[in-house]
Amino acid sequence: MEEKEVKVEEVQQEPKTEEEIIEESSESEEVLILKNTIENLENKVKESKAELINYRKRKDEEVINRLKFANQDLILEIIPVLDNFERAIKLSNSKDESLSKFLDGFKLTYNSLLDTLKRYGVEEIPAEGQVFDPNMHQAMLVEQNNEKENNIVLEVLIKGYTLNGRVIRPASVKVNKLD
Repeated sequence: MEEKEVKVEEVQQEPKTEEEIIEESSESEEVLILKNTIENLENKVKESKAELINYRKRKDEEVINRLKFANQDLILEIIPVLDNFERAIKLSNSKDESLSKFLDGFKLTYNSLLDTLKRYGVEEIPAEGQVFDPNMHQAMLVEQNNEKENNIVLEVLIKGYTLNGRVIRPASVKVNKLD
């Protein structure tokens, strides 16, 4: 094998001039600046994506809530009709047979209306015998009954209702208050 001679001149590089050093230095600074700029832009893109995802989640939740509670105004108009049915049905203890048959029809209509509202997410708020909850109940009267626990609902004056878990009308109640 033939060995190739390398001249010392080829291996040694000429010393860099001051201009070349400054030029290389400024190039490396430009590269660092560009890298930082790219990194900042990538971070902004990530933040923008996260904001967009959060915005979509908020909008989806808002649409779901709108659909969930779209019937609220209509239901609030129907609930007093339920109250009137309940008042009429309480009269069914009458000994008048024709009135009793008439009220049986009321009961059927009332139950049908109640079942329809339940299918749309309306539920009666449990109250009588329950601990008073200001989020669900509205205290209209207070009574002192030593036989019952403190803050127990003694009587429901007007039924309360929720729509898909949200209180749309609190139950008006009589509450036991012990001194």
